[in-house]
Amino acid sequence: MSTAYDRSFDHSEKALAAIRQHLKGKSANNTVVSVCGSYARREASGESDLDYLIFAEDEDDAHTLRGDVDAVIAQVGARPPARGGPFDKWASQNEMLKNIGGQEDSNTSITRRILLLLEGEWLLNESGFHALRRAVLERYIADTVGKEHLAMFLLNDVVRYYRTIAVDYEFKTSGNAVSKPWATRLLKLVFSRKLLYASGLFSIATTHGLEREKKIDTLNELFSQPVIERMHTICGKRGIQPIVESYNRFLEPLADSEKRAHLEGLGRECREDSLYREIKDEGRRFTSMLLELFNNTFENDHPIHQAVVF
Repeated sequence: MSTAYDRSFDHSEKALAAIRQHLKGKSANNTVVSVCGSYARREASGESDLDYLIFAEDEDDAHTLRGDVDAVIAQVGARPPARGGPFDKWASQNEMLKNIGGQEDSNTSITRRILLLLEGEWLLNESGFHALRRAVLERYIADTVGKEHLAMFLLNDVVRYYRTIAVDYEFKTSGNAVSKPWATRLLKLVFSRKLLYASGLFSIATTHGLEREKKIDTLNELFSQPVIERMHTICGKRGIQPIVESYNRFLEPLADSEKRAHLEGLGRECREDSLYREIKDEGRRFTSMLLELFNNTFENDHPIHQAVVF
């Protein structure tokens, strides 16, 4: 019997293949279109937005291409990204390689950069996409990083991104901001955002003991896999199976239009809603299993344990 993830994987793959086919031949001046979010993770359903990023060097190219991409998204029955968010504007490829940290590194910038690495997938210009992701990895992992080192620059930014979205959740669901669906946003933070974060930690940890070039090659290969497949590669399917089963209990209601609408309509005062409570309680088990897997995968003396705390 197929699981929610199996069905979502199939739905996502078909949509990505159709979009790639429709966009074939539309590239201009090495422009790259990258998809992020549930479609990139192969977790999408008909209820999911298709979040994408355009990396171009000319605003006119980006504007023209956006119209093409939005039209194709509509043809395959997906929902376009929310307007006003990090996927609503184009970015230059050079922006991904500079201003990492400091006052110029906005929440939007770090979101685009980390999602390109951890869950990005190409829609247009496959070779350009992979070249960009490798260039970002080379920016994070300098020549001075030896086999005895963790890729700390990258690790710190992955941690920073995860903590940033955790803090931003409070702003985006409080009375200080435009009203956002509260329950679904929190449940995504508990499950999909946390699993993405974990996959980054696990991936970086596996490169300890490798020379710099091998670190980059390994991360490039791991980040080219959807998140759950990446965790399978690192931990083995047997080790990850209980987590996948728990994750399916999160995906099932989000793929159901009635249950998703119910969750999206809940206010913060509805914390005892039975459906929300069931998924949230599963989230506690999910977190405990992730922590157990982390400790079982990496021995106590592995430097990743100290690095994520101090």
